[in-house]
Amino acid sequence: MKSIFTFILALISITTFAQKEFQGKATYMSKTTVDMNNFGRPGGPQMTEARKKEIAQRMKSMLEKTFILTFDKTSSVYKEDEKLAAPTSGGGSRFMGMMGGSGVRYKNTKDKVALESTEFFGKKFLVSDEMKNLEWELGSETKQIGNYTCFKATLVKEVDPLDFSNMRRPDDKKKEDGEKKSDKVEKPKQIIITAWYTPQIPVSNGPGEYWGLPGLILEINSGRTTILCTEIVMNPTEKKEIKAPTKGKEITREKYTITVKKKMEEMRERFKNRRGNGGRGPH
Repeated sequence: MKSIFTFILALISITTFAQKEFQGKATYMSKTTVDMNNFGRPGGPQMTEARKKEIAQRMKSMLEKTFILTFDKTSSVYKEDEKLAAPTSGGGSRFMGMMGGSGVRYKNTKDKVALESTEFFGKKFLVSDEMKNLEWELGSETKQIGNYTCFKATLVKEVDPLDFSNMRRPDDKKKEDGEKKSDKVEKPKQIIITAWYTPQIPVSNGPGEYWGLPGLILEINSGRTTILCTEIVMNPTEKKEIKAPTKGKEITREKYTITVKKKMEEMRERFKNRRGNGGRGPH
């Protein structure tokens, strides 16, 4: 029965959208939680609850964001809402300002083109992604998001090497050989993504890098991050041009990841050297 219901919804929606060229605007709230136990110097004193709360408050603007997805039948642009973007002030925010913003993501599901225009340490990059068909597993479970009936789909994917939100410390156990426990932070190699999509909007698109389902994705659950659609406007009065970004040094996702990881490693070494000198520069 559910499969028949899905078909009827899709048929009604396709008929509606086929009547004329359309454009949609979807607003998403993205929220990431962080395990505060991962903060603090390995082997050092435990961080107080008050200190954890202070750091969490400072990171709030980095972990809670609003994005706009502008889409038509085959293409989309996904970027942070400029009106709500937090100014880069304060220690943590200044650092994120150097790191760069979340950029602008463009997808064309027909031509299999995915580009992200982003900035890293003051340098602009145009990152290209390989749009492989995502191996979604469609489920029969449904739920209501606003006025839309959504269906569940899951996906097993490799963890983004630059996504640090899923990092965790190993279990608090000593090794059998008597050595001290490792203070290294571990990150899982794979993660299960849960998506909720609606056939009532029959476009194979969604927030960020997600696409490939028979309907617009209204919710994504990925580890500690939840992306939830809070508003949809079909055929807005003021339409936006959906076009691929062109600014920045052209680079593949793989090479961009290597570039970022190399820079982060350099920063880590500098920090370690400063700490070794008691916070002073070289003599």
